Amino acid sequence: MTDLKLYNTLSRSIEPFQPRTPGLARVYSCGPTVYSRQHLGNMRPYVLADLLTRVLRWEGLDVRHVINITDVGHLTDDADRGEDKLELAAQASGTSALEIARVWTELFKRDLALLNVRAPDVWARATEHISEQLQMIRMLVEKGFTYLTSDGVYFDTSRDPGYGALSRLRASLEHGRVGNEQGKRNPADFALWKLSPTHGPRRQLEWESPWGVGFPGWHIECSAMATKHLGPHIDIHTGGVDHVAVHHTNEIAQAENALGSRPWVQFWMHGAWLLLDGDKISKSRQHERHPPNLDDLSPLGVTPGGFRYYLYTAHYRSPLSLSGEALRGAEAARRRLRALVRAGRAESHAEGDAAPRSDRLEALRAKFREALRDDLDAPRALAVLWQIAEQPEPLSARALLIRELGDVIGLCFDGPAPAVEDDALVENLVARRNAAREARDFALSDALRAELFARGVVLEDAPGGSTWRRA
Repeated sequence: MTDLKLYNTLSRSIEPFQPRTPGLARVYSCGPTVYSRQHLGNMRPYVLADLLTRVLRWEGLDVRHVINITDVGHLTDDADRGEDKLELAAQASGTSALEIARVWTELFKRDLALLNVRAPDVWARATEHISEQLQMIRMLVEKGFTYLTSDGVYFDTSRDPGYGALSRLRASLEHGRVGNEQGKRNPADFALWKLSPTHGPRRQLEWESPWGVGFPGWHIECSAMATKHLGPHIDIHTGGVDHVAVHHTNEIAQAENALGSRPWVQFWMHGAWLLLDGDKISKSRQHERHPPNLDDLSPLGVTPGGFRYYLYTAHYRSPLSLSGEALRGAEAARRRLRALVRAGRAESHAEGDAAPRSDRLEALRAKFREALRDDLDAPRALAVLWQIAEQPEPLSARALLIRELGDVIGLCFDGPAPAVEDDALVENLVARRNAAREARDFALSDALRAELFARGVVLEDAPGGSTWRRA
């Protein structure tokens, strides 16, 4: 039993959370489409998922966490039109779609590590689960939930009376992200399997199927992979709020009708947008060509840890506006707590043992836990850390508690300083990146820039080449 309460998008209310299997929480998080670098807005849902799984473990539960990697099937238009984003990126770079996916997947994982986001138990790549996706489509075909067009196999939303329960939209209602593709019976019907075009260049990523050579739709991968790794019933499914209307609504329709599992997911949790100039980052006109990513924080004097602290200054369900001033404020606050922890550790070493924890500090520890149990209220939890810092108790006792509670929410206030990289290694990486830029190999150029950033090196680009300095 837990005392955790979570907001469930399905019911639009906060509900007590208990896993279906006592002692084990099964969590699935929608992962990235790895055709480019993930921007700061993309990272917010993964910090949410990490906070969630940390709190679940603090509640004494075992957690099985799965994150998918979309490396096929995500088209440029959510209405099942356009080109595959991986195929398009491969054409632009002159390399393979799988190589594009490999480069950006590794950078994504590195960015998560910089944010102190723990790796999931399973990384599930769509291209490695084609058989599972085909099997789920077969189940839907056999049960009469599909129809075939010249374009592929589609899910017939009119056959599902529960369609749209998550988004509160009916299948008959057309909205901005679905449409009347030729051959579709209803605007909200969506592709399960897309047939490869019979004209033009051959796709790099395509497979045989009972319906013809093609590739899976974007939505089927998550339903199939989550089921494979977590079973027919999932406790919590996380993602960004932009997934509610289409992607997660369609995941539910596929899984529940194929498996007969209702509800397939017990809790749906969605992180709100990170905003820039009043709009979510991915849609910002100012940053349309280069949405800000973790590398862009360093010139502001902000670390990934400071960015994580900044994300906690607003509840995960509240939109949060990005600004340099707010980021620097979060970084300064994190560094003050880190300095307090280090000073307390030094005092503890000098005195031999940390001072015993008072009843007042224990009460604040309970208050911190109460905040997290109330739908992961990170802003309240941060406020408690500052209450602890301001208590009259010995510094060593306060520092020890702040360090412990910081670890609970993934804010590392202690630990060794990052190692200084050898200058010769840095020069070599910078030279390789300059060569990649000159060759217009932008995927490799961005990968090397991110690698240098991970090593604590900031690049300053100029027409004649790049210079570097240590962050």
